[in-house]
Amino acid sequence: GGVVLFTKARKTTTSALIKLRTGTLFSLLTNKLHAVFHRPKHVFTRQWRRRRGVTATLVSLHFSSPRRTSLLVNRRSFSVSATMASSPTKKVLIPVAHGTEPFEAVVMIDVLRRGGADVTVASVENQVGVDACHGIKMVADTLLSDITDSVFDLIMLPGGLPGGETLKNCKPLENMVKKQDADGRVNAAICCAPALALGTWGLLEGKKATCYPVFMEKLGATCAIAVESRVEIDGRIVTSRGPGTTMEFSVKLVEQLFGKEKAAEVSAPLVCLLLSNLTSNPHIGKCSPWQRRVMRPNPGDEYTITELNQIKWSYENTPQILVPIADGSEEMEAVAIIDVLRRAKANVVVAALGNSLEVVASRKVKLVADVLLDEAEKNSYDLIVLPGGLGGAEAFATSDKLVNMLKKQAESNKPYGAICASPALVFEPHGLLKGKKATAYPAMCNKLSDQSHIEHRVLVDGNLITSRGPGTSLEFALAIVEKFYGREKGLQLAKATLV
Repeated sequence: GGVVLFTKARKTTTSALIKLRTGTLFSLLTNKLHAVFHRPKHVFTRQWRRRRGVTATLVSLHFSSPRRTSLLVNRRSFSVSATMASSPTKKVLIPVAHGTEPFEAVVMIDVLRRGGADVTVASVENQVGVDACHGIKMVADTLLSDITDSVFDLIMLPGGLPGGETLKNCKPLENMVKKQDADGRVNAAICCAPALALGTWGLLEGKKATCYPVFMEKLGATCAIAVESRVEIDGRIVTSRGPGTTMEFSVKLVEQLFGKEKAAEVSAPLVCLLLSNLTSNPHIGKCSPWQRRVMRPNPGDEYTITELNQIKWSYENTPQILVPIADGSEEMEAVAIIDVLRRAKANVVVAALGNSLEVVASRKVKLVADVLLDEAEKNSYDLIVLPGGLGGAEAFATSDKLVNMLKKQAESNKPYGAICASPALVFEPHGLLKGKKATAYPAMCNKLSDQSHIEHRVLVDGNLITSRGPGTSLEFALAIVEKFYGREKGLQLAKATLV
C-alpha cells in the first residue's frame, strides 16, 4: 500500500526523494507535503523521466537543518505522513513581576512556544500570581527563586512599570543574566528593560541597542549605542521597543534559536499581510518573509480600518465592555483587547466561562478573569467582544448564556465584535452575521456565508467589528477605541504602543 523512505542527516541539507507512478499526482502530493511539513510549496521540485513507458515523478524536499526524515506515501489514498527527529529542545526563561507589561510578556510566551521552545514563566515575586499592568492578572509557572541554578538558551525580559524596576532590582535574575552572557548564550529585553536592566547591569557597553522611546536617553547613559530600530541584534543581545514591536521581536528570537524556516512557519498563522501589499511597500521590501507576515503594511504609519454603514457607538460616562475568556482562548488577542481598552480608560470586565476564574489559554498562558460569566450576565454592556483561539471559540459557541447575551446585544443594535476564529465559529452559526460583512482568521473564512470583505485587517459594519488574528489584534483594539472615543484617541494610543 505504500513505500517508506528514510534519509540520513547530512551537515547542511537533507533530501528525500519520492517516486510516484504518475506525474498527475504532483500537485496533490505537494499539497499534502506542504500540510505535513509546513513548508512553502515551491521547495518541492520535480523531475520527469521515462522508464518502461511509465512517467515517474521525483519530488525533492530540502531542509536547512540536519535531521532524519521518513515519509510514507500511500498510493491508494495519496496520503503523506512524516516523522522528523527533533533537535534538543531550546529552553527559554521569561521572568514576570507585578507591573510587567502583559501584552509583551504574553506575546513572548505565545510565540516562543509556537516555535517549539520550552518556555518557563517565572515570577520574581513571592507568589506565582502577578498583577501585571492595566489590571491584568497572570499566573507564572514557577518562582524564579526555585530555578536559579537552571540553564537556559535564552532569557527574555518584558517591560512595563514598575515591573521593569522590579526585574532590575532582582539580584538572582541579574546573576542569571550575567552568567548567560558570560557563557555565550542569548539575552533579550524589550521596552524599558534594555535600559533599566541590561544597561544597568553593564551588558550593553559598546553595543547597539534600542528601547522604549522615553528611555533612550537612559539607554545612552549606560554606554550603549542607542538606535531606533524596531528590533536590534548585536551579538548575543537582542532588544526591541515596546508592545507594537513585540511580535517581530519574538519571531526574530525564534529565528535566533531555530532558524529562518521555523520563524517563517511560526509567523504564518499569526496573520497577516496580503501579498499585494508586499511588492510596493518600502518599509518591508528588504524584510524576511516572516517579517512581511507579522508587520503591518506600514509600521509606524497611521493604522487603518475599513468601515461600512457607519453609526455612532454611544455610551454613558465610561464604555462598559465585556471580554469573555475560556480555556483555549488566544492569549495574545485577549490581552491586546483588554490592555488597549484599559489604557483608554474603558471599564473592561473580563469574564471566565466555567467554574474557575483561572483560564489556561491556547499556548498555556494562565490568565485570571475578574468574574465568572454567570456574574457578568447580570449587567449590560456597551460592547461584547470575543478573542479567538480554536478551543476558546468552540467554548463560546456552545455557551447558551453567552450566545443569548450576544443575540440580545445585536437585537438592541448595540456593538459586538470578535477576532480570529470567533466570527466564523460563534457569530456565523448563531445568525449574528446575517446581513453583515465580516472577516476572520484566513483558514476560517470559508465558514462565512458572505466572504466579500474577508481581506480587510479590521472591518466595521455598523455595530459589528471583526478582525483576522494575533497580528491584527492591536489594530482591532485601537479601532474599538476609535469608535468610542474618536480617531485622535486611537492615534494617541497607537503612538504610545508603537503600533
